[in-house]
Amino acid sequence: MSRFHAYGPALAISAALLTATGLAAPLAAQEEKAADPAAETAQTEAPAPSGAPAEGADTVLARVGGTDIKLGHLMLLREGLPAQYQSLPAETLFEGLLEQLIRQAALAQSLEDDDSSRLTLGLENEVRGYKAGLVLDRVVREQVTEGAIQAAYDAQYGDQEVQTEWNASHILVKTEEEAKELTAALDKGADFAELAKEKSTGPSGPRGGELGWFSDGQMVPPFQNAVAALEIGEVSAPFQTDFGWHVAKLNDTREAAPTSLEDVRQEIVTTLTNAAIDQVMTNATEGVEVERMVEGIDPSVIDQRDLVSD
Repeated sequence: MSRFHAYGPALAISAALLTATGLAAPLAAQEEKAADPAAETAQTEAPAPSGAPAEGADTVLARVGGTDIKLGHLMLLREGLPAQYQSLPAETLFEGLLEQLIRQAALAQSLEDDDSSRLTLGLENEVRGYKAGLVLDRVVREQVTEGAIQAAYDAQYGDQEVQTEWNASHILVKTEEEAKELTAALDKGADFAELAKEKSTGPSGPRGGELGWFSDGQMVPPFQNAVAALEIGEVSAPFQTDFGWHVAKLNDTREAAPTSLEDVRQEIVTTLTNAAIDQVMTNATEGVEVERMVEGIDPSVIDQRDLVSD
């Protein structure tokens, strides 16, 4: 379901009606089947019945006191179901959704003579919101295409260069003299990891000085430069950063995998979607005359619910 649709009160009671029409039980059964690989393997999609009449959105499925319940109504209701119900097969949902719409129609007919401002204003809000949601849906479908996603990816990531990642360890001490003593001990065959555990003041000390993998820009420049100049297994001369004096060891290097489209697809989709929505909203509001008659209105008036008649 698109996140822009505004279904309003028609779905505000969906949870209760879903339970009342028996859709909650099939959901639990579906989850049990999903947890059973054998059951999942055994599930097959039922073939469409041969010779079945062609249905359209206007096909009438039920009539409640003169009100038609159409196939299109079921389709839109399914779009608006909570996420946990979306995975249920149509065969499971059909009767429950139809029963839900029948009950909604029966309830709604009890308000046919209702002229309260709550009903009138509420319907106006829902129609306005639904129409706005449809506009946004259409704009996003038109603009956030695979082509647009690919173009955005190419523009941002198309010129990726191969990036080197380093795996290093270090021993951090306060003074240059201490760092030189470390180097001398290492030259005499001391174990780097054991020396780090014993002498390092950094948080990586208990791990033998291991920093794991890092890429360009993740370490302060003096540290990265010192490590990048080493051969695998080589230990650096003492060098200084804002954190103190270091002796570093390069454990390994590798080429970082380039950022793929799938790595950033959702990020790109979100960016394109927000841009499309912002643009259509700007165009819409700039294209109409807007008059605001709010001078002298106390904002707290929106909490005076008794002003809206039931």
